[in-house]
Amino acid sequence: MGHLVNRRVLRIEWGQCDPAGIVFNPQYLVIFNASTTMLFARCGLSSSEMRSRYSILGMPMVEANMKFLLPCWFDEEVSVESEVTEWGRASFTVRHRILKSEGLAVECLEKRVWAARHPQDPRRMKAMPLPPELVASLSDPTGATRCA
Repeated sequence: MGHLVNRRVLRIEWGQCDPAGIVFNPQYLVIFNASTTMLFARCGLSSSEMRSRYSILGMPMVEANMKFLLPCWFDEEVSVESEVTEWGRASFTVRHRILKSEGLAVECLEKRVWAARHPQDPRRMKAMPLPPELVASLSDPTGATRCA
């Protein structure tokens, strides 16, 4: 079974780098968070549409595992590929890959939870079952199955 892959190209900015001009590792989480948002938008759901349609607070990241294979430098153009590789009842795993001309630079597996406000305590979140149409859309490698 395939997965919908979102690809985007970005140029590394100075604000993402340490004094040596190499991407400061925590900045990759910012890049991957935006890439997850873009993946969901590709199937027809912006962040605000997801929140209003499904009454969720968001998709908090609960786990991340990154492998750093090649440094990414200031002003370098890289490609980011993102796809959901595993579905749970209320959680999912997104794989991100940053590619450069020399090959794979960074790979990240992030686990996220589909979360709504807890019914008994509005200060807390509660994991909710993933909508089947969302799973179907992000599992279609052609991108033809849309949520919207």
